Amino acid sequence: MSYADIVYNQMCKDIIENGYDDFGYNVRPKWEDGKPAHTYYKYGVVNRYDLSKEFPIITTRPTNFKKAVDEILWIWQKKSNNIKDLNSNIWDEWADNNGSIGAAYGHQLRQKHIYKEGEFDQVDRIHYLLKNSPMDRGMITNIYVHADLHKMNLRPCAYETTFVVTGNRLNMTLKQRSSDVLTANNWNVVQYAVLLHMFAQVHGYEVGELLHVIDNAHIYDRHIDLVKEQIERETYDAPTLLINKDIKDFYEFTVDDFQLINYRHGKQFKIPVAI
Repeated sequence: MSYADIVYNQMCKDIIENGYDDFGYNVRPKWEDGKPAHTYYKYGVVNRYDLSKEFPIITTRPTNFKKAVDEILWIWQKKSNNIKDLNSNIWDEWADNNGSIGAAYGHQLRQKHIYKEGEFDQVDRIHYLLKNSPMDRGMITNIYVHADLHKMNLRPCAYETTFVVTGNRLNMTLKQRSSDVLTANNWNVVQYAVLLHMFAQVHGYEVGELLHVIDNAHIYDRHIDLVKEQIERETYDAPTLLINKDIKDFYEFTVDDFQLINYRHGKQFKIPVAI
């Protein structure tokens, strides 16, 4: 059993057995048939993954590793908010006729700001600080920009990161306001684990911990039975992540520079998605 399976299964059981629900409230998401998509949820879920020990991907069903990596590169490396730059259809529901998802995600990361250290976008400021001031306690990115919320087709769910150096290890905190546990929780964990590996490699650090802080971790009403089935499935050992060690420039990574070795997992099942 991978450690990610242990964390995921415990989180799901806790939500089902001890969570709250939003039945009786007006909720934004709807199912394809127009009915409200209600949830069971927990507040303040905190999960830690030591990436030096294993790669945090669940094995009870597959997480699409290549597509997850492609999306994190789309946001953090390409700094794009246009689905034409993305090699999957996961954002199609929120894109306009030109392919834009509005002033969200990559749009925010590519905006330049004036700091005491100079003029940078948020990603390049992290690179600058890791190179020049690694003990800085403000290595933070935040894309939940209130002035632009009305221009976003979907508000960011994973919205803030903080980078912290401890000895020769680089660690990251990921803050997430909302996590659809069945559909996207491990997807996000995989993405930001890869991102942390990228930053660590290009700046000469060993990879450390990913701390995942979720304000609202929820399971949709129509996902409950699927989750119960999933967490009773057989589990496997975690796969090994291989990264092209020749890459020393953050902006030179491609999807092909990452691969999982011996990723064994259960079968995928169809998941209804609330919009």
